Amino acid sequence: MTPRENMLALYRRQGYAFAPVEFDMCPALAQKMEAAIGKGVNPADYFDYPEGFARAGMPWVARIPRKEPDWRQYFTQTLHAETGFGDYGIAYEGGYQGANHFQRMHHPLAAADSLAQFQAYPWPEWDFENIQHMTSAAEVAHCKGYSVKADMACTIWETAWYIRDMAQLMTDMADEDEKATFLLDKITRDSTRRAASFARAGADIIAMGDDIGMQSTIMMSLEMYRHWLKPRLATVIRAAKAAKPDVLIQYHSCGYIEPFIPDLIEAGVDILNPIQPECMDFTNIYAEYGSQLSFNGTIGTQTTMPFGTPAEVRRVTLRNLELAGAKGGLLACPTHLLEPEVPWENVEAYVRACKAFSGGATG
Repeated sequence: MTPRENMLALYRRQGYAFAPVEFDMCPALAQKMEAAIGKGVNPADYFDYPEGFARAGMPWVARIPRKEPDWRQYFTQTLHAETGFGDYGIAYEGGYQGANHFQRMHHPLAAADSLAQFQAYPWPEWDFENIQHMTSAAEVAHCKGYSVKADMACTIWETAWYIRDMAQLMTDMADEDEKATFLLDKITRDSTRRAASFARAGADIIAMGDDIGMQSTIMMSLEMYRHWLKPRLATVIRAAKAAKPDVLIQYHSCGYIEPFIPDLIEAGVDILNPIQPECMDFTNIYAEYGSQLSFNGTIGTQTTMPFGTPAEVRRVTLRNLELAGAKGGLLACPTHLLEPEVPWENVEAYVRACKAFSGGATG
């Protein structure tokens, strides 16, 4: 099997030849890695496991160039001089460069009190027909035998509340306010066209998602989710699968989301990430939904990865892989970004466990 064939067979629960690995590191942990294995060393070479790391991302649709607005006029607070702004005017200040989880966020439409202000906002636009650079990237990866994942996390809900502010948007939703309808519809339209573009360009997997869970409870009622978010997510997924029927949809939400899982399946999700073990038990989730969903994650970044021993990391990784078994259905990996507390030895233990398990999987 090529890495691409292996990945797709794993997620389709059709048997697989080797256990892929996947993890993202903060800059501090990347420095630990360099100290341990040498600067510029490719982890795939270091572990002698190139097939385990073989995957590619897909570049985004090009944004239509324009003169950037004076974003600061949309904020009532004084922003730091070096504050950066995203495509939608969301303000980010401080923290690690390129790691938004370590930055403070400010919301440009938090103080808006009329639909007219939302309509007049300088919304960005993209050239959704200009996908040749995306198609070329997918073709190169496929020729190498790699699978291609397109990243469009923060699909609807998170992008919308980043713009509006979570409390304000939830209030709008509870009040059936037209501002919530306008904002969520706007983000849904952009995400629908983006998902279709990724699919047309040849993505094998499209990684969508919005955090809808907290540590021990869901973020909103099932009724609110089903009214405001589920139909819009289903619209985005339908557009992707209409463009490429065999594309796999991965959905990310941190936290406890078990009550939402049947709705996510109905919306068209194929792969659920990350099954955070501090919030949900993978054994129970797999028993209930393993015939309908595949999974990505399950190795805790609040517990096992930062505070477990290498032996514990190995045990948890092998246990979860064995639970899914030789037919697949799980890419076992850390549930989120690996932060500074994680010992490099635990990353090594995780990768070596996946590599060891590959001898027991069948293709």
